[in-house]
Amino acid sequence: MKPAAQRKAVEHARQLFGISERRACTIFGVDRTSVRYAPRRSDDGDLRSRLREIAAERRRFGYRRLGIMLAREGSP
Repeated sequence: MKPAAQRKAVEHARQLFGISERRACTIFGVDRTSVRYAPRRSDDGDLRSRLREIAAERRRFGYRRLGIMLAREGSP
């Protein structure tokens, strides 16, 4: 099972049977840290869009060269 499905299964068991997170994780064989995991993505939408623009213009450039071009423009 994927981690997202595991989280849903654990939460469903907790709601349905009123059991603890620890017990639900033990039943499904899921690590508790994966249930508590919350992804933290940085807000880099502008950087991503600029990278896509450059990649569309320069189709043959790889990620390294595109990164250099972004650095020259002043992007982190």
